[in-house]
Amino acid sequence: MTSPSATTSTELPRSYRIPLAVIGLALPLALVKLWLGGVVGLFGLFLLVQTLTLTLRFTDSALDVYRRDKVIRHFPYADWQHWEIFWKPVPVLFYFREVNSIHFLPVLFDPSELQTCLEAHCAWAKDLAKASE
Repeated sequence: MTSPSATTSTELPRSYRIPLAVIGLALPLALVKLWLGGVVGLFGLFLLVQTLTLTLRFTDSALDVYRRDKVIRHFPYADWQHWEIFWKPVPVLFYFREVNSIHFLPVLFDPSELQTCLEAHCAWAKDLAKASE
């Protein structure tokens, strides 16, 4: 039996689609322009490292970003005003707006699980933004 003060959390599984696609795009670009392929390849490697080291956890009250086992960012849902996952055919960018800031994150996690967690924890933020339009 869990105590009333216990919190539940959902850790999103990693998705390597975007980093591998960017690295794959770098190869033909390098044939056209070596420097362009190199820049895109480095960006793909950066995304791959981020995928390997970052974890998103949805708790009862906030979205926490971990680097390995250390919390590096804490985003309480109470501060959220809107969220969106861009490009439905292949989700590549997660955007959310808080009271004092805007955040863009590449979708380095399972996009369907991300959508499910967002709808479970802060669907009201998406509805609030639609109502204000």
